[in-house]
Order: sequence, then C-alpha cells, then structure tokens
Amino acid sequence: MPFPIGGPSGSTWREQAFSRAADYRFLARKLLPRDTEHEWEVLHAIEQRISAAEHVEPWYRRPISYVTGAAVERANSQLDGVETDLLRMAPDSYRRGQLPNLVAHVKDHLPERDPRRLEVEAIAEAVKKRPCNAKLCSSESEQLLGAVRAASLEARRSIRRVRSFRNVLLVTALILSLGVAGITVLGVLAPKRMPLCFTPETVDSVNVVCPTSTVGLKGSASGTESSGGSGTGGQAAAAAPPSQQQLDKKERDTAGPWDVPAVEIIGVLAAALAGAFALRQIRGTSTPYSLPVAVAVLKLPSGALTAVLGLVLMRGGFVPGLSALDTSAQILAWAVVFGYSQQILTRLVDRQANSVLENVTQSANPQLTTAGAPGTATSTATPGPTATPGPSPA
Repeated sequence: MPFPIGGPSGSTWREQAFSRAADYRFLARKLLPRDTEHEWEVLHAIEQRISAAEHVEPWYRRPISYVTGAAVERANSQLDGVETDLLRMAPDSYRRGQLPNLVAHVKDHLPERDPRRLEVEAIAEAVKKRPCNAKLCSSESEQLLGAVRAASLEARRSIRRVRSFRNVLLVTALILSLGVAGITVLGVLAPKRMPLCFTPETVDSVNVVCPTSTVGLKGSASGTESSGGSGTGGQAAAAAPPSQQQLDKKERDTAGPWDVPAVEIIGVLAAALAGAFALRQIRGTSTPYSLPVAVAVLKLPSGALTAVLGLVLMRGGFVPGLSALDTSAQILAWAVVFGYSQQILTRLVDRQANSVLENVTQSANPQLTTAGAPGTATSTATPGPTATPGPSPA
C-alpha cells in the first residue's frame, strides 16, 4: 500500500497538518493488525479520515472560510478523530505508553474539578502501581477515550473563541473604514460642507487658517475707536471687524479639497505610532490568530476619525481656550494629538485581546503542531492524543 504525504503547500498550517497526518498514517499501519477483512476496513476508514484532513480547500478558493474557519476545523476535527480511533484500536501497550500525554492533554484543556479529568488522573495513578504487562480494563479505556475527545473539543472551542473575537475586530475596523471613506469623499468633493478652518483674531487683522492654507482678512479685530478734537465732534472709527456670517463664508471659501485627507493621513500615522508602542505589551502566543494585528488594523481608521472629529469639536468651541488655532501647523499638530488619543479608546480592546489570548490553553508539548490558515481556527497535537492550539501563520 502506498504511503502518500500531502504537500507541498504555500501555507504553514497546511504543511503542519500534512506532517501530523503522516504521523497518524504511519502509526495506523504500524499498530493496527490487518489479518481480517474487518481489520482492513478499519484501516481504510482511518485512511479516509486522514485524506479528508489533507484535502481541504485553501481559504483563497473559498474566502468565507477565512471568517468561519471551516477548512481548518475540518482538518483538525478529522485528525482528532483519527487520534481517538488509534487509541481505541491500537494495542494496550500503546495506550499505556500514551498515558503521560493523555494526562497532560486533559489537564491542559479540562477544568481542575472536571470528573473526566479526575478519572484520567486516577487511572494514571492506578496504572503506575500495576505490572508492566497488566492491561487496562474496558471501562478505563472508554473513560480515557471520552476525556481525550472532550479535551480535544475544548481545545478547538478555545480557538474558535479567538477567531470570533478577531472577526469582531475586523468587522468593526471595516465599518470605521467606511466612515473614513465617506468623510474623505465629502471633504474632497464638497470641502465647503465640512471646513476644518479657524479664524484667530489679532490686533490688526483676522486670518482664516485651514490645514493646507491661510488667508488674511482686513479689518481691526478689536473694533476700537479714536476721537478727534472737541468742538468739531469728528471721530475716526477704526475698520469694523468682519461679522460672523462673513467669517463663516470666508472659511467655506478657503477650505480646500486636501484639508480633510491631510488631517486623516496625520491621524492614521499617529494611530500607527500608538499601535507600535502598544505592541510592547503583547506577549507571544501559539494561537493562529494575530489579534495584535487585528487590533492594530482597528486603530488606523480610529485614528483618522478621532483626528477629524477632534478638530470639529475644537472648531465648535467644545474645548475651552482652543477654539481658534493660529497656523496650519498647529492644526496638523492637534491632528497628531487626536489621532494618537484613539489609544485611550482602544486600550480596552487591547486588554480584552490579551485576556482572550491568556484564556487559550497552551500545549504541554508544542513540538508537533497543526496551525490554522490565515484567520482560521487551528490546533496542535503530538502523535499521541494531544490536540492544542498551533502557532500563528505567517
């Protein structure tokens, strides 16, 4: 009978899945007897499950699997099933030899007081006291199999929770990006609708300051008057300051199509800088989902929106004492501040991402892993029954 090995593949998770499948295929042919037709049928069934795990469509052929993780869930569930089948059909000596792996796997993924975990630990302690040639009784074998299935299922569930949180982050980032795109279109096509301009007053003049241009207006801002000599009653009035209506019209006329995009670009760069600093708090993880990357993606449109909306609040006098900026450089500088300030809002998201990653059980033996495709669930496992989350794909 040929011994096929899948691959090569351009994805790390698939290469690791191929390696795990080859391990199980070798164990099946080495451990399972093939003397009767029934035993050949059992081996053929295991081969089919291994083939099903190897032949899964990559995510780029079925993009929905990027969100649902269907491809990698199929591979991992089939390989976990093969793992259980080998435990059931292999000789008793194999099950006894795998007891340390079984105990570690169950401890990794089942709660401390879970009755299945307690039974496995009790069986392991009892086996230590028996002779080497003593066999496990049928009830002990079934308890081991049940605990292994439950632990493998919980390992996949923990990865699904990470994938779900990743999806929420990406959907939120997409919605914010659509908002940024809408504001950009409005600012480019109709800059008069949302001017980001200010009118600082000086003693001699009033200027209209926008992010990309500045226009001066004639007229005294103070509106002071000077009187002439007595008897003539003549007065020399200084030039009257522009009215608010005139200032608003001049702001709309001065606003340019690059004002809003310039502020958004500055906000995005500031948010990217904040995201880079936030990475110092991120620890390495064996999960297949790059939650720090998803959080960083969320920060970018958030920075663009906070930069624009912050200047809108300043223009409306929401920030006391900062209702009028003097130069275009000051406007862009405040765009940096507002873009970076999105970190105040997304800091909670950073903490939640760290909490989700910490809740994912780490494998006790990470030497052989099966990782998920970009944006899909995954698990790792040794040739013995230990399935745990795999490393993040490139």
